[in-house]
Amino acid sequence: MLVLASASPRRQELLRNAGIDFISHPVSIPEVPQPGEKPHALAERLAREKALAAAEQLPGNFILGADTVVVVDGQILGKPQDEADAGRMLRLLAGRSHQVITGVCLVGLENQKGDVFPPDVRSQTTLVTLDALTEAEIRSYVSTGEPMDKAGAYAIQGMASRWIPRIEGDYFNVVGLPVSLVWRMLREHAYERSVQEP
Repeated sequence: MLVLASASPRRQELLRNAGIDFISHPVSIPEVPQPGEKPHALAERLAREKALAAAEQLPGNFILGADTVVVVDGQILGKPQDEADAGRMLRLLAGRSHQVITGVCLVGLENQKGDVFPPDVRSQTTLVTLDALTEAEIRSYVSTGEPMDKAGAYAIQGMASRWIPRIEGDYFNVVGLPVSLVWRMLREHAYERSVQEP
């Protein structure tokens, strides 16, 4: 069984849409950057910590952990703490391009004998361009609540889509999970039991 170490409805929907059978088992870890930690390293470390935490609770399964961060001018933007923080993030992103990095980690059984493979940790980056926003647009968007549980304070698949004219890279990575990368990782570890054939 594939276990997704996340409560994210977006990641769950992406796996379902790809025909990958799974169960959700959220874990709670501090999502705080370490001093001097680079964005890629942060996303990969948090994905690893989530996967390992779930693996301790549900041994004998394939575990998938993931974490997404938004980066602009080297500054890491996680989920906003409140509405003021969401507005601050949107002002930083408006009228320019930024990076969205999702780290993923797969841990679990290598074969039917129960051999365990070490954590397989990777990440993917997508470049996203956001239109210029007025203060009124920012206030209106924040008031909807959509930005509040999203890295960078926006949802590319939601209302914010009206302000995103261009991306370079994997769209699903911005939603929260690079599905093609995850699928390659599953296949490399011979986990095809997770596939629902069309």
